[in-house]
Amino acid sequence: MTDNPFGQVLVALVTPFRADGEVDWDDVERLIDACVTNGADGIVVSGTTGETSTLTDPEKIRLVEVAKSVAGGRAKVIQGGGSNETAHAIDLNQQAEQAGADGVMIVTPYYNKPTQAGVLTHFRMIADATDLPVILYDIPGRSGIPIRYETILRAAKHPNILAVKDAKGDFAEVSRVLNQTDLLYFSGDDANVLPHLAIGASGLIGVTANVAARPYRTIIDAVNAGDLHAAQEQHKALEPLVRATMTHVPGTVAAKYILHGLGRIGSPRVRLPLVGPEDAEAALIEDELALVTGVDGLDLSGFRPDRNAAAGGALPKVHGTTR
Repeated sequence: MTDNPFGQVLVALVTPFRADGEVDWDDVERLIDACVTNGADGIVVSGTTGETSTLTDPEKIRLVEVAKSVAGGRAKVIQGGGSNETAHAIDLNQQAEQAGADGVMIVTPYYNKPTQAGVLTHFRMIADATDLPVILYDIPGRSGIPIRYETILRAAKHPNILAVKDAKGDFAEVSRVLNQTDLLYFSGDDANVLPHLAIGASGLIGVTANVAARPYRTIIDAVNAGDLHAAQEQHKALEPLVRATMTHVPGTVAAKYILHGLGRIGSPRVRLPLVGPEDAEAALIEDELALVTGVDGLDLSGFRPDRNAAAGGALPKVHGTTR
């Protein structure tokens, strides 16, 4: 198995915004520090959960710089904001490397729907353009196409491509790839973290870890020690929290709603076309949270949701562009 340069408990970091939709850099620092203090050893900035589609490139690079400064060597920092334009992705990842990123995550090209030959070329050219270790991000629900098994095998031969973030949920394929390559696998589905680890995954890249990183540290440490019972206990305790975060609205929206209700970020604002939960959706999230007990390091007794603050979405002053 390849040595792991990324960490095992990786947080798919939300990007806190002010009510006007501009990045709240003080909240970014506080959130990163809280995640790392509670056991995260990797931070993925400006990924899907970080609202990469509506961040500008300068914001993405500053997120790398801030995360590096706050982590201070306690956690790896992964640039997660890719592009469906190969040239743009190359430029962005080269900037991230210069800013101090410890690795990059390349998402399957979305919307274009290239053939698998195009997907492989995209991955190889980006990996050729940086010395950083690369995680491939397989998420057909968002990209429209999977990274097929044969493509993963071919990509695995590139010296910089070391890992896959799996949000496809095909456990048989995960096992097959682990048997045939030295790739590291990261669970990209919060509900399936323990099952992925049980068949050989190296870690997780999670949304719910924004709210509670410590139980994922507990699960990872328990699996590493061969203590399945301890891992199962936290997996079970996390289930309603994961459901609250990942089921009723996009994970970014719910995570910010919960973090704001806990007083850990100043605003639950997301950028359009994302919007905050409507009343019925917020009620479902709150009902799930009422079932949460026994999660390591999480106290929901002070949770005070603010549906009005979360309503709608923001138009930032400067919009994200592909060039």
